[in-house]
Amino acid sequence: MTAARSPLSPADRPQLGLRERKKIKTREAIRTATYALIKEQGYDATTVEQIAERAEVSPSTVFRYFPTKEDIVLTDEYDPLMVEELRTRPADEPWIDSLRHVMRLALDGTMAEDPEAIRVRAHLGVQIPAVRARMLESMSQTGRMLCEALAERSGLAADSLQVRVYAMSLIGGLMEVSMYWAENGFEGDLRDLLDQALDVLDQGLPTKKP
Repeated sequence: MTAARSPLSPADRPQLGLRERKKIKTREAIRTATYALIKEQGYDATTVEQIAERAEVSPSTVFRYFPTKEDIVLTDEYDPLMVEELRTRPADEPWIDSLRHVMRLALDGTMAEDPEAIRVRAHLGVQIPAVRARMLESMSQTGRMLCEALAERSGLAADSLQVRVYAMSLIGGLMEVSMYWAENGFEGDLRDLLDQALDVLDQGLPTKKP
């Protein structure tokens, strides 16, 4: 039985035409091939040529969709969709509730479509320096997009210190959730860890009892 996609799933956006849907399927085929090869032989031993052969595309096609091997492992398709969804939330809804709703949608979609892939990404982010570096770069770009949505909602400038600190605190927290999960053998529900991280951002650290 195939798991239902999240409402944020890029492949199910009704405004996408046939050409765009084919592009998404090609990206998914390349990623699926990459994860399978990494599982069989490890990250360093996996080449773009092997990925192309497994995905039944040319190496040039792989590079057209993903500039580097690290980009294949990481995924950013949900980022603009998350920001778009955040903009649709009620204006009077507390920020943390809006963020929790959107993050849950994205996480549920990723876990439903390929739960193993999210574990592979988290593991490689811990073990492979090049993947971790690209992850930091990608999340910084996501943070800039988030700043725009936060600015619209708050009335502050997107490049204001308050907006930038709030956005990047959230992005950094999400990355630490992924790293923590992988470092601890993927124990616990990732959704619960996400909720705990958002609680810290909302409430701050607990005060040590005397």
